[in-house]
Amino acid sequence: MTIGEQPEDWTEPGAHLVKPGVHRVPLPLPSQDLRAVNAYVIESAEGPVVIDSGWAMPETEKALAEALSTLGHQLSDVACVLVTHAHWDHYSQALALRATFGSRVRLGRGERPSIETFDPRKGLYPRQIELLRVCGAPELADQIAALELSSFEQDVPWQPPDSWLDDGERVCLGPVELDVLATPGHTRGHVVLRDATAGLLFAGDHVLPHITPSIGLEVAPLAKPLRSYLDSLRLLQGMTDALLLPAHGPITPSVHTRIEELLIHHEERLEAAAREVTAGAGTAYEVAAALPWTRRARRLGDLDAMGQMLAVLETDAHLDVLADQGVLVAADLDGVRVYAPS
Repeated sequence: MTIGEQPEDWTEPGAHLVKPGVHRVPLPLPSQDLRAVNAYVIESAEGPVVIDSGWAMPETEKALAEALSTLGHQLSDVACVLVTHAHWDHYSQALALRATFGSRVRLGRGERPSIETFDPRKGLYPRQIELLRVCGAPELADQIAALELSSFEQDVPWQPPDSWLDDGERVCLGPVELDVLATPGHTRGHVVLRDATAGLLFAGDHVLPHITPSIGLEVAPLAKPLRSYLDSLRLLQGMTDALLLPAHGPITPSVHTRIEELLIHHEERLEAAAREVTAGAGTAYEVAAALPWTRRARRLGDLDAMGQMLAVLETDAHLDVLADQGVLVAADLDGVRVYAPS
């Protein structure tokens, strides 16, 4: 998961050629964990089409404008933005471009519940606060509930897209044709875009080269986000391999190689979680406190509140998969989910 990892290095700004007509554009982020998000620009007859758009802020707009200028375009030329998922670092600048220049915005249909139920008056993580209490972490839930929006999180645009991207749809952009594949897990409506002819996968946050994405960090998460995520990885594993074009980190040569690493990682975490329950840990919070986190093997208490929230919820997702597999059994004890060996 992303918590506590070293920030991705900021890469040289500008448009970097991936293949004729396809360019990668690194955009800055206001984050300590991730320093940049990759946008991709595809030339089409209507004008540039952007895949993912960055966080709505002046620095993003400037970097995107400068990159487009090297391709002979300006921001007003952007015909459409295709967004892999509705997190702000992918979606919000698309809405800003639409508001200023009229660019169309498209997003996976599965994101609709989170788009329609978001209410900033309820905080950023209302469902996660409820889940933390179920995980046996009431004090952490109170800490998350008390968090205030940072300056860069205030007034971020948040509206529905112009139209939804549907699983199995083909988006035709002149010589480039993109197949839309629903890959729920990181968010319930995450999609990847596959250029089968050129052997490219615009993977969003579904497959990242150096870190494992968080799961279920959204307004309306799936009931079983890890199961969905693993199924989505296996979906891509069953297709022809492709060049990995991730939303964070460098382009890498094989989607399949990285998926295999991610599946092994989660299998190891499942085994570790099961061992802790066998050793006596009962709640997701207790299991998370017993496990190491990040490549530095940090303890749960060494992470900040957000990091702890992600760790506990990811642990609960692993425990839920183990219960589905029959390795563990789960019971409700006064509103807290408690696990035991089956």
